[in-house]
Amino acid sequence: MNEGRTLPQSLVALMKLRVVVLLQITAVCAIVTHDLLLRHGALGDLPSRSWLDTGRAVVLTVVAGTLSAGGSNAINMWYDADIDPHMARTARRPVPAGDVSATTALLFGLVIATLGSGLFLFAHWKAAMWSAFSVLFYVLVYTIALKRRTPQNIVIGGIAGSTPPLIGWAVAASTTGALDVGGVLSLGSAVPWMLFLLIFLWTPPHFWALALYRSGEYGKVGVPMMPDVHGPQRTVFESKVYCVLLLLLGVVPVMWPSSGLSMAWVMVSTALSLRYARTVWKIDLDEPLDDEGRMPTARASFFASLRYLAWMFMAMVVFAAVPPSWLGPLGPL
Repeated sequence: MNEGRTLPQSLVALMKLRVVVLLQITAVCAIVTHDLLLRHGALGDLPSRSWLDTGRAVVLTVVAGTLSAGGSNAINMWYDADIDPHMARTARRPVPAGDVSATTALLFGLVIATLGSGLFLFAHWKAAMWSAFSVLFYVLVYTIALKRRTPQNIVIGGIAGSTPPLIGWAVAASTTGALDVGGVLSLGSAVPWMLFLLIFLWTPPHFWALALYRSGEYGKVGVPMMPDVHGPQRTVFESKVYCVLLLLLGVVPVMWPSSGLSMAWVMVSTALSLRYARTVWKIDLDEPLDDEGRMPTARASFFASLRYLAWMFMAMVVFAAVPPSWLGPLGPL
């Protein structure tokens, strides 16, 4: 054991809670959005839910989601134990630091990931199914099959990180009967799928900006990130493509009025997407690097992407909370 961490601290570090918290925030936003839209009648004639129901859904989702996502991260650290010591960003993780063995990380991850997905059965099988899907996709498809083989690892692997809104929405809708109609993809509304697509389309430019400003770290350990394989120019171009897709996603409610979202949401989401896209367009591949050999404009875009996603989810909740009559002509489509 390394004296730097106790065993409990090492197990917590294996879960990468800072990342997990971001995932759970998106799930909680989906729950709150569902219940607010339900109260305003935007989801049709369904049984109402109290704030106590909302609170229960939030607690279950945060606890179970933290376990399942944290378990996925622990398994990821087991698999990446051979490359993590060679990157500055990952060298102090529990396994390369010697705090725990790779086997301990694997066993711990399997146990809590299984427990977390299983807890969602207390809500609905669709919530448990999407949680299990997320774990298996992240571990088997992203970590093992894609991460070291293709520069599209982030694009395809991003599916796993996009599922928390589906899980949260399923937990919230579990008491209304909406989940009992249709197949496994049916959640009773287009909104959770819009939130899924928001994270999915956001992920590539977010991570590619990180790869640009930490240029070379992934390449030296054999992880084919886009900048190392196809070059910075191609990376920025494809990032711009995803920004355009994010802009188009903001107008989906216009084409899908039954979503219950408002024209005000369309306007605000478009403005936020344009503001974020501007940071991607400002990435300057010819600029001088900083003292640590990093690209300042790529770093700025990376952190702007975090703010963008937070504001988008906050806007979704805010406009779901506003009574439709208050919005006038900018109300539900």
